[in-house]
Amino acid sequence: MMIDLVVIGLGHVGLPLAARACEAGLTTAGYDTDAEVVAGLGAGRSHIDDVDDGRVAGMLAAGFRVGRDPSVIGRAATVVICVPTGLTDDGAPDLAAVRAATADVAAALRPGTLVVLESTSHPGTTQDVVRPVLERVSGLRAGEDFHLAHSPERIDPGNRLFGLRNTPKVIGGCTPLCAKHAVAFYSRLVDTVVVAKGTREAEAAKLLENTYRYVNIALVDEVALYCDALGIDVWDVLHCAATKPFGYAPFRPGAGVGGHCIPVDPHYLAASADAAGRPLGLVSAARSALDRMPRHVADRAAALLARPGEPVAGAEVLLLGVAYKPDVGDVRHSPAAPVARHLRERGAHVVYHDPHVPEFTVDGTAVPCAPGLPRALAAADLAVLLQDHACYDTSLLMRAPCPVLDTRGRLSGPHVTQL
Repeated sequence: MMIDLVVIGLGHVGLPLAARACEAGLTTAGYDTDAEVVAGLGAGRSHIDDVDDGRVAGMLAAGFRVGRDPSVIGRAATVVICVPTGLTDDGAPDLAAVRAATADVAAALRPGTLVVLESTSHPGTTQDVVRPVLERVSGLRAGEDFHLAHSPERIDPGNRLFGLRNTPKVIGGCTPLCAKHAVAFYSRLVDTVVVAKGTREAEAAKLLENTYRYVNIALVDEVALYCDALGIDVWDVLHCAATKPFGYAPFRPGAGVGGHCIPVDPHYLAASADAAGRPLGLVSAARSALDRMPRHVADRAAALLARPGEPVAGAEVLLLGVAYKPDVGDVRHSPAAPVARHLRERGAHVVYHDPHVPEFTVDGTAVPCAPGLPRALAAADLAVLLQDHACYDTSLLMRAPCPVLDTRGRLSGPHVTQL
């Protein structure tokens, strides 16, 4: 029996895609190598914020099946690769998951199949990494026997305004015919399709989108440090600047950047630029600025502890919100980890509170979770607001019995110090 869609990789990108396909009436299957993910989804349990258990139950009722057997790929009309693309230990692009998924697709590829890479990577990945494997193993030709395209994911976890359906979908095909087949497929799932000139343009567009955010966050971080040195209220500066209706896009400083895209994608762009002999100095400068922020937050925390005569060593520091962004439970690349690491190096006892994150580890060691916010504030020598979750009562934080370092610009009061 043929299947309309097989999604490879059921994480923060693949699961929302599979859910939307089921809602659109496509017969859909998922393939993932993680036994825990497969078992959880098969039992109706979601592991990501944007797809709840009820939605998974609806997927299963619509016929969605998930497994660890790659042979299901051979029954698909369309295969979409949504595996993670991270970094190696030395910060280089890591395409191991893409190569493994491509090998699985190649072994089962049949004529007429549409293969789409949604995983973020540097320009040339679809044409120079994925295509040769598919053609060599299958004996088929892209653009003639099967169709190959790149459509960069634009998932923004926790965004209640824009989701997969109403976010324009960029598509680049290996050939015009490949693009045509990809457009026909995604038009069943999204409201707007944008056709790029080719796969390299689509790949580069995604890297530009997140590098734009990366560079601008670094800019406001450095401006925050500049304003602090001169005694200027950076949050008022940002508020005033944001009232300009043209030529300015607002960004906010903080302890650093996190998530599955912003800390990673600029490395892919920079590596590609270096290989082309066109290094991007601005990206390198932004990386240096952002890498400094967790230590700066730890330094500010230490200074606040020293003010009332409390030594950093042995002091209890409460981190509020350890997810990488507000109102999600995702801790991938969260700046909370290096902040905690720097504080531990100074001898502080670090605990955390985050209703969205049941467990938080740094360098393999669990950070104790505070049982309740009022009691945790009473026990702490200092609290650091890293993420302003909507569930946090700002009046409670502003009345905290301990000093509070606010890295998000949300609090005020005699016990509050802003970044």
